[in-house]
Amino acid sequence: MFTAKIFDSRGVPNESSVSSGTYNEEAKKSSNSFGVEGWEDTHIDTSGDAAELGHSLSEVHRQLRDYKEFGNLDDLYLDVVSPPLQSCNDNEIRMILGIGSQNPELIDAKQKGSYVLPMRSFELLRRHGIKRSRLEGQICYTVCQTQSTYTQGSRMSTENIIELAAENFVQPMSKTKEISVVSHPYPSSITLDRSDDNLKAVQLVQNLLLSAEKLDEKKYEQARKILEGCDRMSSSTGTPIQRLVFYFTGALYEKIDRENGTVSTKGLGKQILDPLEDLQPDQRFQISFHKNHPLCQITQFSAMQAVIDHVAEATKIHVIDLDIRSGVQSTILMQALVGRQEHPVQHLTITAVGTKSKALIEQTGKRLMAFAESLKLKFSFHIVMVADILELNENLFELNADEAVAVYAAFALTYMIAQADQLEHIMRVIKNIKPCVMIVVEIDTNCNSPTFVWRFVEALFFYGAFFDSLAECMKNDETNRRHAESTCFRSSIRNIVAAEGGERRVRLVDLSVWRAFFTRFGLVELELSMSSLYQAHLLRQSFPCHSSCTLGMNGKCLTIGWKGTPLCTLSAWKFQRDIDE
Repeated sequence: MFTAKIFDSRGVPNESSVSSGTYNEEAKKSSNSFGVEGWEDTHIDTSGDAAELGHSLSEVHRQLRDYKEFGNLDDLYLDVVSPPLQSCNDNEIRMILGIGSQNPELIDAKQKGSYVLPMRSFELLRRHGIKRSRLEGQICYTVCQTQSTYTQGSRMSTENIIELAAENFVQPMSKTKEISVVSHPYPSSITLDRSDDNLKAVQLVQNLLLSAEKLDEKKYEQARKILEGCDRMSSSTGTPIQRLVFYFTGALYEKIDRENGTVSTKGLGKQILDPLEDLQPDQRFQISFHKNHPLCQITQFSAMQAVIDHVAEATKIHVIDLDIRSGVQSTILMQALVGRQEHPVQHLTITAVGTKSKALIEQTGKRLMAFAESLKLKFSFHIVMVADILELNENLFELNADEAVAVYAAFALTYMIAQADQLEHIMRVIKNIKPCVMIVVEIDTNCNSPTFVWRFVEALFFYGAFFDSLAECMKNDETNRRHAESTCFRSSIRNIVAAEGGERRVRLVDLSVWRAFFTRFGLVELELSMSSLYQAHLLRQSFPCHSSCTLGMNGKCLTIGWKGTPLCTLSAWKFQRDIDE
């Protein structure tokens, strides 16, 4: 069982120790619409230049437990023991995390923008109207750590290889002359000789960029010939760069075929499956990813800490989970609540919202009820199933006036962007529910531009960082990594790069877009507590790859990245009218 510690509002850790649950299903209809174009090409200046959180602390011990009653996802219920911190207040946590200032306003003082490359590396993008203000003077908060990691003969990070390829791509002679020395966008430079495998990797990415440019210029035959070279140098079983280029090459072939109406043996033809059906990796990968990659556990523990912070005095708590999946986050919350000394919890209710996979949600509910019973916590589990999100209505939720309601949305909203009327509808429903807090975990990249080259390059950097992280974190589980890359990641890349208009359903947007959207509904971003940030640091430190996993603050939002490239964000929100009241 979990013995994780979640801190109360004073920064004091709670020791963690539930009954039957009930299912509830209803459905009613409602409709509205919001143009998806409102999410197209939206770029607002964001912030993200903050020091990495923390220094080495006691390592979090992770140990698997066997729960026969928890079914196929048993291994996701981990035994996580946090180090004791019996009387750590906010100022002490600030010192431990290296924030250093007692004034919250100073934490964000250095923030000027999100992580991007210097302007001179993006001639390819400049031609398509990227705002200069978004690119200049915005250096990633971990660049000082990553730029010096390369030594002759060692493998460079995927991020640095793409950066070097982009830098060399814009040099006048680079497209006709073989690379021997390429200038690095950072103060130092890296020399690559002919025997260095990194040179081949840089050339490979450079060819991919050149092919994308030719495709954008409608020079399909030239683009195809360049892709044939990428085919020979890439592989689904090679290095992270080779795998990345392999899937992007397939997506470019697909785009060529779709634009000129032909089907090649290399292309995937006009048969584009629904990517939203392929985006969820199977349970084996989920288990392995949860155990080996820090992203899941960091977001889950920090998010549940944020919930605890906002229901600190409530004795009856109701959490509405928009994408409950295996429910690991709920077990973290349960243990925190049973260990709370002040304001002991009388009842916890969790409502899962779903449009499909009812049987899986029911299995999750049964596991959570068994887990709650073992902790002797009074607990109810409800399901609100609707055929379409537009049918969701606040009256479907069994809400009581004496409950503190929190909404948890982890990677749930982004799948509605392609059908933005659904997204606007669910936000109206949430607003009518009047939660005390809404916790949002989302991908942090903008691959939703209608301009092909723009989203191609953004996707290349984002998935490059993700492939690099999978290679390091899951090096002992190549089978599940390869399966996930060949299914959900391949499907996402394919849809982002090759599809246009209504067929482009994978529409990843960054924090600035979410902020603009939430503001329309009167949501105000809340500070994450020092305890929540401390949880993130503890979980990061528990992984062997912790030095590559980067944490930073973007305004009041926590950013989790890989070697400086943001992967996802965690933020807390409340409706303005509730704050005013």
